[in-house]
Amino acid sequence: MDTSESTAEEREPGPEAPRRRRWAMDTRPLRRPAYRRLWSSTIVTAVGSQLTAVAVPKQIYDITGSSAWVGAAGLAGLVPLIVFALWGGAIADAMDRRKLLLITNSGIAVTSLLFWLQAFAGLESVTALMLLLAVQQAFWGLNAPARNASIARLVPEDELPAANALGSTVMQTGQVAGPLLAGALIPVIGLPELYLIDALALCVTVWAVYRLPSLPPLAGTAVRRAGVKEIAAGFRYISGHTVLLLSFLADIIAMVLGMPRALFPQLASQTYAPYGEGLALGLLFAAIPVGAVLGGLLSGTFSRARRHGRLVIGAVVAWGVAITGFGLSRNLWVAVAFLALAGVADMVSMVFRGAILLSAATDEMRGRMQGVFTVVVAGGPRLADVLHGTAGSAFGPRTAVVGGGLLVVAVMLVLAAAVPALRRYRV
Repeated sequence: MDTSESTAEEREPGPEAPRRRRWAMDTRPLRRPAYRRLWSSTIVTAVGSQLTAVAVPKQIYDITGSSAWVGAAGLAGLVPLIVFALWGGAIADAMDRRKLLLITNSGIAVTSLLFWLQAFAGLESVTALMLLLAVQQAFWGLNAPARNASIARLVPEDELPAANALGSTVMQTGQVAGPLLAGALIPVIGLPELYLIDALALCVTVWAVYRLPSLPPLAGTAVRRAGVKEIAAGFRYISGHTVLLLSFLADIIAMVLGMPRALFPQLASQTYAPYGEGLALGLLFAAIPVGAVLGGLLSGTFSRARRHGRLVIGAVVAWGVAITGFGLSRNLWVAVAFLALAGVADMVSMVFRGAILLSAATDEMRGRMQGVFTVVVAGGPRLADVLHGTAGSAFGPRTAVVGGGLLVVAVMLVLAAAVPALRRYRV
C-alpha cells in the first residue's frame, strides 16, 4: 500500500493545530483506508471475544461446580496458544498475511459457532468445551502474529506508535465492556447466545480482512517453509539483535515480577473487605484496563516521540512504582488509582515495544517476532499468577505486591544501565 500520498502537514500537526490534537488520541493511522478497515473490525471483535471469554469459564463452572476445572481450562488454552503462536509467526513470514488472516479468522468464527451449538444442545461436556477452547486458541495463536506484523505494511514507520495505541485501546476497552455486557446479557438472553454474538462479530472481521490489500512476502525475502528450522531462526534473530531481546525482557520483568492479579481475591476479602468484597474485587480487576484505555485516549502526548527505548524503560519503571503504591495502599480508592496509573504505564510500554518490534525487525522476520511477542504477552501474566500466589501465601499479599513492584524498578534500572542498547534506541 502506498503511504506516500500523505503530506508532512498531515503527518505532523504544525503550530496552528488545535491544542487538543497535541494530547488527545493520535488518529493519523485512520487516514489509511486499509488500516482503518482492520482497526474498525477490531472494535466489534474486541467485545465479542470477551463474551466468549466469560461464557466458557461460566459454563464449565455451571457443569462442574469446581474452580479447579476452570483453572484447568485456562491451561488447556495456553499450551496450544504458545505452540501455534510460534508456528503462526513462521507461517506469517512464508505466505500472504491477508490470506492467513482470512483462514484463521474464519476458523475462530466456526469455533464460536460450535461453542454455541454445544451450549444450545445442552451437551454439558467439559471435555468438549476444553477441546473447542484448545482449537480456538490455536487459531488465535496463528492469527495474532500475522495481524500484528501486517500493521507495518499498512502505515508508515512514524505512525506505528499511534497505530499500536489505537489497537491496544480498543482491545482494553473490550476487556472492560465485554465482561460487563456479558454479565448483563446472561440473565436476559442466556449463555449460549453469547457464543453466537461472538461468531456474528467475527463475520465482520472476515469481511474487513477480505477487503485488505494482498500482503505477500516482499520480493527477495520470501521464506519457503514454516517449520522448526524457521522458528529457531527467529530465536537466533532475536539473540543477535539486542534491542529486540531487551524489549521482550522489559515485558517479562514488568509482568512476571509485577502483575499481582492472582492476589486480588485475597486483597478484596481481607484488606478491602470493609468496602464490600464484591465491589472491591470488581474495581481491582477493572482498574488496570481502565487506566490503559485512558492512556490510549491521551496517546497524542507520547505517540510522536522518537526515543522509543527510553520510553519503554520509563514505562516499566513507572509500572513498578505504581504497583508498589498499590501494595502500600489500605484505602480502596487510592489502590484503584495506583492500578489505573499502572495501566497507563502498561499502555505506553505496549505501544513502544510493539513499535520497536515492527521497526527494528525486517519484514521477513516480523511474523516470527510477533509470534514470540504473543507468547510473552500471554505467558508472562500466567507465570506471575503462580509467583505472586506462592509469595502471597508465604509472606502475605501486600508484602508480595510491594516486593514485586520494587523488584520491577530495580531489575529494569539495572538492565538499562548494564545494556545501553535499549535506552539508546530511537527511530
